This record gives sequence, C-alpha cells and structure tokens, in this order.
Amino acid sequence: MSKIRDKKIIEVLGPVDNLESYVKADWWRHLFNANYLRTDGDVVEDSDITSKEVDIFLATLEISKDGGILDLCCGQGRHAFEIAKRGYTNVVGFDRSHYLIDRARKNNETNRLNVTFKEGDARKLPFRNDSFDAVLIAGNSFGYFESNQDDIKILHEVKRVLKPNGKLLLDITDGHYMREHFQARSWEWIDKNYFVCRERSLSESRDRLISREVITHTKKGVIADQFYAERLYSTDDLKDLLVKAGFENFYNCAKVLSESKRNQDLGMMAERIVVTAVVKKEWSPIKKRTKEKDPVLVLMGDPSKSDVVKPDSGFDDDDYYTINELKRALSGLSKYKFIYLNQHDTLIKDLQKVKSECKFVLNLCDEGYNNEASKELHVAALLEVFGFQYSGGTPQCLSYCFDKSLTRGIAKEMDIPVPRAFVIKPEDIQFFEFPLSFPVIVKPNFGDSSFGITQKNVCYDLQSLENAIIGIREKCGYNDPILVETFLTGKDISLGIIGNPPTSYTILPIIEEDYSALPKELPRICGYEAKWDPNSPYWKIKSVPANLSEDVERFLGASCLKLFERLGCRDYARFDWRLDENGTPRLLEVNPNPGWCWDGHLAKMAKLQDMSYGDMLESILDACKNRISLPAEKAENSPFA
Repeated sequence: MSKIRDKKIIEVLGPVDNLESYVKADWWRHLFNANYLRTDGDVVEDSDITSKEVDIFLATLEISKDGGILDLCCGQGRHAFEIAKRGYTNVVGFDRSHYLIDRARKNNETNRLNVTFKEGDARKLPFRNDSFDAVLIAGNSFGYFESNQDDIKILHEVKRVLKPNGKLLLDITDGHYMREHFQARSWEWIDKNYFVCRERSLSESRDRLISREVITHTKKGVIADQFYAERLYSTDDLKDLLVKAGFENFYNCAKVLSESKRNQDLGMMAERIVVTAVVKKEWSPIKKRTKEKDPVLVLMGDPSKSDVVKPDSGFDDDDYYTINELKRALSGLSKYKFIYLNQHDTLIKDLQKVKSECKFVLNLCDEGYNNEASKELHVAALLEVFGFQYSGGTPQCLSYCFDKSLTRGIAKEMDIPVPRAFVIKPEDIQFFEFPLSFPVIVKPNFGDSSFGITQKNVCYDLQSLENAIIGIREKCGYNDPILVETFLTGKDISLGIIGNPPTSYTILPIIEEDYSALPKELPRICGYEAKWDPNSPYWKIKSVPANLSEDVERFLGASCLKLFERLGCRDYARFDWRLDENGTPRLLEVNPNPGWCWDGHLAKMAKLQDMSYGDMLESILDACKNRISLPAEKAENSPFA
C-alpha cells in the first residue's frame, strides 16, 4: 500500500517474507540523507564518540600534521573536521552523498576549518597518483555493493592515490561478531517526533546483513520504508581482501565499541574493528610536463544570420559583449587553446579542415544550425558524423528535451511530479473540453529561451486562453503543438549540474527568482520579457539563493540526477522547477545545453559555489575531457585530477 504525506507518495510495505528480495543494488545512492542523520545520529552526530574514534585513528596512523589525509566515504565530515581541529592542515573528505557533502561544505565554511570536500564515486577517485599519506574509511562505510569486486575496485583506487608506504585504515563492523549477534527486530524513539522500527536477516549466502528501517513521524506517519545490505567482513576476510588488492603489513590494531547516549539498538555500529595495511609500491612515473595546450574548437551561433528568438531578429551589442566575455574568460584557462567557428554557410567545410587540429569541441551553438532553434540537434549530429568528441547533449538528448510534452511524459514515468497539462495539436482549431482549472500558462511545446512566453500567456479565463493560443501560433507558427499547464504559484527555482553522474559531478546551489520588485498585478513568471527586454518591469527580476527545506533540496537533487542520466545529458545541464501551492516541486523543463553566458542562470549558480565564470567554463570542459578519457593536465600542487 502507499501513504500520501506532504503530497509525496511513500511506499509502505507490510510484513515481508524475504528482506533480501527488496534490496535495490544501488540502495546506497538514496539512503544517506536527513533520515540517516536522524536514525544514526546517536553515533554519527555525537562529538564525544567522534573524538574517541579519532584518538584511535591518529595514534594508529602516526602521521605528521602536514601529511595528506583522505577521509574516504566521509559522510557529513565528522572525522575530517575533528582531525582538522587538531591541527592537521591537509585533510580531504570524499563521499557519494550530495546531501552529506553539501552539509559538510556548509559546516566547513561556517567553522573555517579548511577541509576540502569532493563528491563522487569511491570506485573512481578524482585524485592523481601518490597524493595522500593516509586514507581512512571509517564508521563502517565499506561493503555496500552487491559484489565484493566493487570493494576491491575501491581498494585499488586507494592504493593508487596513496604515496609509497602510505597507510590505509579501515574502521568496519566485526562481521564475525555481527553474524552471530545481530538483533532481528528492534524499535526506538529517535526524539519526541520520530521513531524507527528495524528488521534484520542474513542474506542467503550469509555474507551480508540485510536491514529494513520503517521511520515514522508522530503526525506525518511513515516517512520512509527502506532496505539496505552491508557486507560482513571478519578480520581474516579483510586480510585476504587487502592482500588481494596489493596491500601489505596487515595489522588488526583496535576494537571500537560505540556507546550511544540513547542506549538503543546500535546495529552495525555496535562492535567494530580497526585494521591497517601499507602500500608497498614505487612512485608513479612523472610525466614530462609540456607547455602545449589542448586545442579546443568552440562552436557558436552565426552573428551574420537572422535569429528570430532575439528581439530584433539578430545579434546586437549585448550579444557581442557576451561573446567577448566568453572569449576573455576562456583566454584565462591555462590548459586549453581555442579556435572559434561561427560561420554556418561554410561550417561543414570548416569542420573538415580543423578536425586534425582539435581534440574535442565545446559546443556552444545553442542557437541551432543557421540560428534555427529546432536545428540545435543538427549541430550535434554534424559533430557525430565527422567523428568529433564534443561537450553537451547528443542529438537524441537535445531532441528529447526540445519537446516539453515528451520530457513531461518521461518524468511522470519516473514518478517525478509535473504540473497538470494537456497538449493542443496543430489541427485543433477549437476545443470543447478543458480539463484544467484556471489559472493556466500557455507555452510553445517546442523551443527554449522562453521564446513565445510573456505575461499574456498566463490565462485566467477562456477568452485570455484563446488569445494566448492565437498569439503563440502567430509568433511560432501553426504547425507545432501548444502546451497548456496549470500555472503554479510557488517558488520558481532552478538547479544546475556540472559533470557526469554517477562518478564525478557537482550539484550547484539552487536558485529561485525574486519577484519582489515586480508590480503585484503582473504574473510571476521568468519569461521572454525577463530575458530580452530591458524596458520591461520583468527586467527587475533577480535570481537569489533558494530558501528550501532539506527534504525539498534532497528530492530535487535526486530527481535531477535521475533525469540527467535518463535523458542522456552530458557534462552540464539545468533543470527548471516550480513549487505548487502545497510546496511540492514540479518539473517544468530540462535544459541539456543550458545558456553559457556570463550572466545566465548557470553562471549565477556557479557563483554561489564560489566558481568564477572562467571556473564554470573550465569545469564544463574538464567534465567533457574526463568523460572521453583524454589525458588531463595535473595541477602542480594539487591532488586533484
């Protein structure tokens, strides 16, 4: 059955015969959020427990204060912060959970502890060889994957990033003890509002402990019914695994007994073992550095051609200023040199000429071939035909996202909420059935840059709806469908991603549109007037950091990552949402090659992440470069690839 809480459907199962059959292979993608900090907070949020654990870790590692320490699978950074507080100056935290890393970064900024936090998959670390003196995997953060081959991949990556004679420390559940002493059922109050019921059983192979947690709020009811599985390693198992991965000098150095102030079920955190092993290897060969920069072809719109999206149907001074700002920012990137192409009449010949010179293309031609928005995918198709590697969406991805109704359908299939809507086909001269309630917003189904969307598109009755439909057909043509959506009145928000999930990516800070300067009688939309008409009152709209609850932020991040992968986005993308009157986020559209200009939404989000415009562009280039496995330049004094 299911329960609806805060307009979000929570799947709630009754008694189940086989816990293992309900565990998803990628359960670890979604479990580590605010609920994790609630259920495990008696240990992972207890500063006294963390301090005692770090006492053990540092005594075992015997590392200098300036030694490089990687806290792998660091969660919200509790061990990294405690180590930094003790005067260690080169501490890096790395975790897959965007929620926990975001929390760690905010705490790091507040407390000025100078810990570096990175987000990504531990099976593919974004650090160069021989970077760290020690790597610790603490708090039972090992053994989450279905196969122990993935655990070995992590150990191989740890071996790669450790310096010769560097040390790995593992703090992990005593699998032998847990296999015999786990609690099959328990329940506890987390606080005055939340309680959790747990079930556990061994997997069929007896090598994993399967757990189920049903978390309940006294007023909201069940807020989570989740299953997960953790591999049980004994001391001998760990020794065999580490030897297999190429480590030596295995040492079983300590036992960790957690003492929760709640005095309740500690589960996998109850009795743990701390083991260490050493990497015996030679220093990695130093590649000869070259001053030669990677050549990049920058593909853009054609300023000599008309562009119906722009107010005067052509490039103006603002457009040339934007292009110059781009070139100025790119000229400051030390790793690359750039060739620019923007003449579409000779584009095919020019691509043939430069193919041997450029390793890949920065595709910024979001205007489309011949500045026709419907032919944005044609540019990517040309690059495919000529065998270029290029940034951004493939033709299929661009085609999907150009069609708003199709994107809505894909989102609904994935249980991602969208506004109620219907499509008016070109042959529908008039319609008789209106399935929505007013107000509604009318949009061209195809297109971007808010072309064809003004204040007149928000309709409060049938007459204004008819006028809006006529206006779109006159502006955009009579051969394309029109989308009519319920007009949402909540926060107008955008989320950006740079990188390539699931291995290496950054979710940028979410922004919302500030409509406070807009006259009250005008509908709150960020349409064509806000982007293209400086004389409009909509020009006063500003983008500000979004003020959202943790639950909403977590939901948005998880949903956007799913959409990014499902739609085939690459390197960067922007997702536009709006909250309804109940605060439920609903997807409006997906932008796989979002606006790259210096004052665009993506740049505004990047600025909130302390990324300059040049940093943002470089991050997109690096994401593309790493995706296609080109050799990356290494920063001389940085452990990051």
